[in-house]
Amino acid sequence: MDKTPSWGIEPVPERLRVLGLLDTFLLWGNLGISLLVLVLPAYFDLSLDRALLAMVVGGLIGNALLALAGMIGADGRVPTMVLQRAPLGQRGSYIATVLNVLQCLGWAIFELIVIATAAGLLSEKLLGFQGRWLWTLLFGGLATALAFLGPVGFVRRYVRKVAVWAVVASLVYLTWWILDGAGGHSLWSEKGHQGSFWVAVDIVIAVTVSWAPLVADYTRFTRSRKAAFLGVGLGYLLPTFFQFGFGSVLVLSRGVDPAHPELILTAIAGGGLAAALALLALTVDETDEAFADVYSTAVSLQNLLPRVPQRLLIGLSAALATGGALLIDFRQYEAFLFLLGSFFVPLLGVLVADWLLRGARYDPQDIFAGPAVRPFQVAAWLVGFGLYQWLSPAGPSWWLDLWEGASPRPIDFSASLPSFAAAFVLALLAGALERALSSRLAEAGVGAGG
Repeated sequence: MDKTPSWGIEPVPERLRVLGLLDTFLLWGNLGISLLVLVLPAYFDLSLDRALLAMVVGGLIGNALLALAGMIGADGRVPTMVLQRAPLGQRGSYIATVLNVLQCLGWAIFELIVIATAAGLLSEKLLGFQGRWLWTLLFGGLATALAFLGPVGFVRRYVRKVAVWAVVASLVYLTWWILDGAGGHSLWSEKGHQGSFWVAVDIVIAVTVSWAPLVADYTRFTRSRKAAFLGVGLGYLLPTFFQFGFGSVLVLSRGVDPAHPELILTAIAGGGLAAALALLALTVDETDEAFADVYSTAVSLQNLLPRVPQRLLIGLSAALATGGALLIDFRQYEAFLFLLGSFFVPLLGVLVADWLLRGARYDPQDIFAGPAVRPFQVAAWLVGFGLYQWLSPAGPSWWLDLWEGASPRPIDFSASLPSFAAAFVLALLAGALERALSSRLAEAGVGAGG
């Protein structure tokens, strides 16, 4: 068995880069399956044909961006938040790190709530008691144990032997359950939908790119850039198509309320033994996401606290997530997570621009020997974020009130693509300006500061 050490912020050595194309594909195929993503098409309010087209367009764009982020991670061989030192500077990367820690902890809490709810429904059906608090503690402990394995151990000891079969079982049952419930509905001919095609595309892109702040935490252990690009891109693309495709059928045929996505668990649990087994498989499968969020919280924190042992940070992250799942009303935090998520689309644009300016190759000096802050790149990132929020404000009510009257959405188009493009172009210009200035200072004998 492979034992992966708690590798910190230093570049992963070649001897530990052992995840091949199949390993990476299986990892991201498992991470891509999340039960409650099935209900997101309820926000589309589109006919089935337009919903499926939005799925294809958003899926291809989002997964291309995620695959590119994964390839850059394999190139740099460091965690995502450490990788941000190259475009933003060491202290500049701390801004992204804090945002990502808040995001990962929030989603870890969310996943544990989902898992405990599913397990509670299953135990109530089979044993006569729900005990959601007990399942929260148990699965919080399981997520901790999986995070201690690290990415290599997680893939080879858990994904290959357990999780991949749970995914297959859950997908088979969900496919039957969704199509069976769609019987008798003329979904293709339904009219009266008033949703925006590009808003639907944006939802698909946003869900996919939400993994970009985590992806290098895992692809740093991948053998090659090609394996990372194809493994991440194809591994996550297939679940994207399944969830948004069959999810569109689900919400149109069963009228799922996106405000109460947990009710889908109750609906699945309403069947017989097959439903109970499917719910068990889904519960096991959902644990992948809890693992990823706990592990990436700890790895991100190491960018701020490189001397603190990773295992201690994993334990702390898991304890906070488990406690949050027991105590927090997630709906009060969910809108804040949407606000945090809108930071990471333009941040990816800045990262890609900087990587291309360095010849599409990162070496350790690019990451660890740069300035404390690169203000022009930070500004490019924040401009991209501002454009995203101007086009499509997302966040708590107090945040939306700030944008009221200032966000006319003059065109019906994606917020993600303009946000990414603006940050990308501005970062390219900023990088070119920095290089020109550095060259002139060098010619004048002043010296450049990196």
